[in-house]
Amino acid sequence: MLFQDRRDAGKQLAARLQSYKGRKDVIVLGLARGGMVIADEVARALAVSLNAIVVRKIGAPRNAELALGAIAEDGEGVFNESLIQLLGVPISYLQKETEKQRKVLKERLALYRGKRAAPDLKGKIVILVDDGIATGASMHVAIRSMRDMGVQKLILAVPVAASAALQKLEKEVDEVVCLSAPAFFEAVGCFYRVFDQVSDEEIVSILDLSRN
Repeated sequence: MLFQDRRDAGKQLAARLQSYKGRKDVIVLGLARGGMVIADEVARALAVSLNAIVVRKIGAPRNAELALGAIAEDGEGVFNESLIQLLGVPISYLQKETEKQRKVLKERLALYRGKRAAPDLKGKIVILVDDGIATGASMHVAIRSMRDMGVQKLILAVPVAASAALQKLEKEVDEVVCLSAPAFFEAVGCFYRVFDQVSDEEIVSILDLSRN
Protein backbone atom coordinates (compact mmCIF):
# COMPACT_ATOMS: atom_id res chain seq x y z
CA MET A 1 0.00 0.00 0.00
CA LEU A 2 1.43 3.38 -1.02
CA PHE A 3 0.24 6.72 0.37
CA GLN A 4 0.65 10.02 -1.46
CA ASP A 5 1.75 11.82 1.72
CA ARG A 6 0.90 12.05 5.42
CA ARG A 7 -2.29 14.04 4.73
CA ASP A 8 -3.54 11.32 2.39
CA ALA A 9 -2.71 8.64 4.96
CA GLY A 10 -4.48 10.61 7.69
CA LYS A 11 -7.68 10.89 5.65
CA GLN A 12 -7.68 7.15 4.94
CA LEU A 13 -7.02 6.35 8.58
CA ALA A 14 -9.82 8.65 9.73
CA ALA A 15 -12.28 6.76 7.53
CA ARG A 16 -11.65 3.69 9.70
CA LEU A 17 -12.26 5.59 12.93
CA GLN A 18 -15.68 7.12 12.25
CA SER A 19 -17.28 5.38 15.23
CA TYR A 20 -15.47 7.91 17.44
CA LYS A 21 -16.67 10.98 15.56
CA GLY A 22 -17.89 13.89 17.66
CA ARG A 23 -17.30 12.24 21.03
CA LYS A 24 -16.30 14.62 23.82
CA ASP A 25 -14.38 11.90 25.67
CA VAL A 26 -12.05 11.24 22.72
CA ILE A 27 -8.67 12.87 22.17
CA VAL A 28 -6.24 12.27 19.30
CA LEU A 29 -2.55 12.31 20.23
CA GLY A 30 0.06 12.50 17.50
CA LEU A 31 3.63 11.35 18.05
CA ALA A 32 5.76 14.35 17.23
CA ARG A 33 7.02 14.91 14.73
CA GLY A 34 5.76 12.77 11.85
CA GLY A 35 2.61 11.53 13.54
CA MET A 36 1.24 15.03 14.10
CA VAL A 37 0.27 15.67 10.47
CA ILE A 38 -1.69 12.43 10.31
CA ALA A 39 -3.20 13.06 13.75
CA ASP A 40 -4.35 16.48 12.54
CA GLU A 41 -6.28 14.93 9.66
CA VAL A 42 -7.82 12.32 11.98
CA ALA A 43 -8.86 14.88 14.59
CA ARG A 44 -10.38 17.17 11.94
CA ALA A 45 -12.37 14.35 10.36
CA LEU A 46 -13.65 13.12 13.72
CA ALA A 47 -14.23 16.61 15.16
CA VAL A 48 -12.38 15.76 18.38
CA SER A 49 -9.56 17.26 20.42
CA LEU A 50 -5.94 17.10 19.26
CA ASN A 51 -2.65 17.23 21.11
CA ALA A 52 0.93 16.06 20.78
CA ILE A 53 2.96 13.49 22.63
CA VAL A 54 6.74 13.68 22.52
CA VAL A 55 8.83 10.52 22.62
CA ARG A 56 12.54 10.42 21.88
CA LYS A 57 14.26 7.40 20.39
CA ILE A 58 17.63 6.27 21.71
CA GLY A 59 19.52 5.33 18.54
CA ALA A 60 22.40 2.90 18.24
CA PRO A 61 25.99 4.08 17.76
CA ARG A 62 26.63 4.92 14.08
CA ASN A 63 23.00 4.03 13.27
CA ALA A 64 20.62 6.54 14.82
CA GLU A 65 17.59 4.96 13.12
CA LEU A 66 18.12 1.64 14.92
CA ALA A 67 16.27 2.06 18.21
CA LEU A 68 17.91 0.74 21.35
CA GLY A 69 14.98 2.17 23.30
CA ALA A 70 13.02 5.34 23.84
CA ILE A 71 12.08 7.82 26.55
CA ALA A 72 8.67 9.29 27.35
CA GLU A 73 7.68 12.78 28.47
CA ASP A 74 8.31 11.89 32.12
CA GLY A 75 11.91 11.07 31.24
CA GLU A 76 11.55 7.36 31.93
CA GLY A 77 12.92 4.99 29.33
CA VAL A 78 12.26 1.55 27.92
CA PHE A 79 15.23 -0.27 26.42
CA ASN A 80 15.82 -3.35 24.26
CA GLU A 81 18.30 -5.12 26.50
CA SER A 82 18.86 -8.04 24.12
CA LEU A 83 19.76 -5.69 21.25
CA ILE A 84 22.02 -3.63 23.50
CA GLN A 85 23.89 -6.78 24.54
CA LEU A 86 24.02 -8.08 20.98
CA LEU A 87 25.62 -4.87 19.72
CA GLY A 88 27.86 -4.54 22.77
CA VAL A 89 26.69 -0.97 23.44
CA PRO A 90 28.51 0.44 26.50
CA ILE A 91 26.53 1.83 29.43
CA SER A 92 28.40 5.13 29.10
CA TYR A 93 26.95 5.60 25.58
CA LEU A 94 23.40 4.84 26.76
CA GLN A 95 23.69 7.28 29.66
CA LYS A 96 25.09 10.06 27.49
CA GLU A 97 22.55 9.55 24.68
CA THR A 98 19.64 9.30 27.12
CA GLU A 99 20.54 12.58 28.80
CA LYS A 100 20.92 14.22 25.40
CA GLN A 101 17.47 13.05 24.31
CA ARG A 102 15.88 14.09 27.62
CA LYS A 103 17.14 17.61 27.00
CA VAL A 104 15.75 17.63 23.44
CA LEU A 105 12.44 16.26 24.73
CA LYS A 106 12.06 19.06 27.28
CA GLU A 107 12.86 21.66 24.63
CA ARG A 108 10.27 20.22 22.24
CA LEU A 109 7.58 20.12 24.92
CA ALA A 110 8.24 23.74 25.83
CA LEU A 111 8.04 24.73 22.16
CA TYR A 112 4.88 22.77 21.33
CA ARG A 113 2.86 23.47 24.46
CA GLY A 114 4.34 26.68 25.76
CA LYS A 115 2.90 27.34 29.20
CA ARG A 116 -0.11 25.10 28.60
CA ALA A 117 -0.41 22.05 30.81
CA ALA A 118 -0.21 18.55 29.40
CA PRO A 119 -3.62 17.16 28.44
CA ASP A 120 -5.58 15.41 31.19
CA LEU A 121 -6.08 11.89 29.86
CA LYS A 122 -7.64 10.23 32.88
CA GLY A 123 -10.83 8.45 31.85
CA LYS A 124 -10.42 9.49 28.20
CA ILE A 125 -10.47 7.46 25.02
CA VAL A 126 -7.11 8.13 23.39
CA ILE A 127 -6.36 7.56 19.70
CA LEU A 128 -2.58 7.35 19.51
CA VAL A 129 -1.33 8.15 16.00
CA ASP A 130 1.99 7.90 14.19
CA ASP A 131 2.97 7.88 10.51
CA GLY A 132 4.25 4.31 10.74
CA ILE A 133 5.86 1.72 12.99
CA ALA A 134 9.16 0.02 12.22
CA THR A 135 10.64 -1.39 15.45
CA GLY A 136 7.86 -0.13 17.73
CA ALA A 137 10.25 1.28 20.36
CA SER A 138 8.82 4.81 20.35
CA MET A 139 5.23 3.60 20.29
CA HIS A 140 5.88 1.14 23.13
CA VAL A 141 7.07 3.86 25.47
CA ALA A 142 4.22 6.16 24.39
CA ILE A 143 1.69 3.44 25.19
CA ARG A 144 3.22 2.83 28.59
CA SER A 145 3.06 6.53 29.45
CA MET A 146 -0.61 6.65 28.38
CA ARG A 147 -1.42 3.74 30.68
CA ASP A 148 0.30 5.53 33.57
CA MET A 149 -2.02 8.50 32.97
CA GLY A 150 -5.13 6.39 33.50
CA VAL A 151 -6.74 6.40 30.06
CA GLN A 152 -10.06 4.57 29.75
CA LYS A 153 -9.38 3.10 26.31
CA LEU A 154 -6.30 3.23 24.12
CA ILE A 155 -6.49 2.90 20.34
CA LEU A 156 -3.34 2.53 18.27
CA ALA A 157 -3.90 4.05 14.81
CA VAL A 158 -1.25 3.97 12.08
CA PRO A 159 -1.30 3.83 8.28
CA VAL A 160 1.45 1.20 8.09
CA ALA A 161 3.46 -0.99 10.45
CA ALA A 162 5.90 -3.86 10.37
CA SER A 163 3.83 -6.94 11.12
CA ALA A 164 6.20 -8.27 13.80
CA ALA A 165 6.21 -4.96 15.70
CA LEU A 166 2.45 -4.61 15.38
CA GLN A 167 1.85 -8.08 16.84
CA LYS A 168 3.75 -7.09 19.98
CA LEU A 169 2.05 -3.71 20.34
CA GLU A 170 -1.51 -4.95 19.84
CA LYS A 171 -1.21 -6.81 23.15
CA GLU A 172 -0.64 -3.48 24.92
CA VAL A 173 -3.65 -1.54 23.60
CA ASP A 174 -7.42 -2.00 23.49
CA GLU A 175 -7.82 -1.60 19.74
CA VAL A 176 -5.59 -1.42 16.66
CA VAL A 177 -6.42 0.35 13.41
CA CYS A 178 -3.71 -0.24 10.81
CA LEU A 179 -4.23 0.07 7.07
CA SER A 180 -1.27 -2.06 6.03
CA ALA A 181 1.06 -4.45 7.89
CA PRO A 182 3.41 -6.03 5.32
CA ALA A 183 5.72 -8.86 6.34
CA PHE A 184 8.61 -7.21 4.45
CA PHE A 185 9.26 -3.79 5.95
CA GLU A 186 12.33 -1.74 5.13
CA ALA A 187 11.41 1.75 6.39
CA VAL A 188 8.28 3.85 7.02
CA GLY A 189 9.20 6.30 4.25
CA CYS A 190 9.06 3.54 1.62
CA PHE A 191 5.27 3.54 1.90
CA TYR A 192 4.87 7.25 1.02
CA ARG A 193 5.45 8.99 -2.30
CA VAL A 194 6.22 12.19 -0.40
CA PHE A 195 7.79 11.80 3.03
CA ASP A 196 9.28 15.17 3.91
CA GLN A 197 10.54 15.91 7.39
CA VAL A 198 7.94 17.61 9.58
CA SER A 199 9.24 20.84 11.10
CA ASP A 200 8.70 22.15 14.62
CA GLU A 201 7.02 25.19 13.11
CA GLU A 202 4.45 23.01 11.35
CA ILE A 203 3.62 21.21 14.59
CA VAL A 204 3.20 24.48 16.48
CA SER A 205 0.93 25.75 13.69
CA ILE A 206 -1.17 22.56 13.78
CA LEU A 207 -1.63 22.79 17.53
CA ASP A 208 -2.41 26.51 17.48
CA LEU A 209 -5.09 26.02 14.82
CA SER A 210 -6.61 23.06 16.67
CA ARG A 211 -6.96 25.11 19.85
CA ASN A 212 -8.79 27.85 17.96
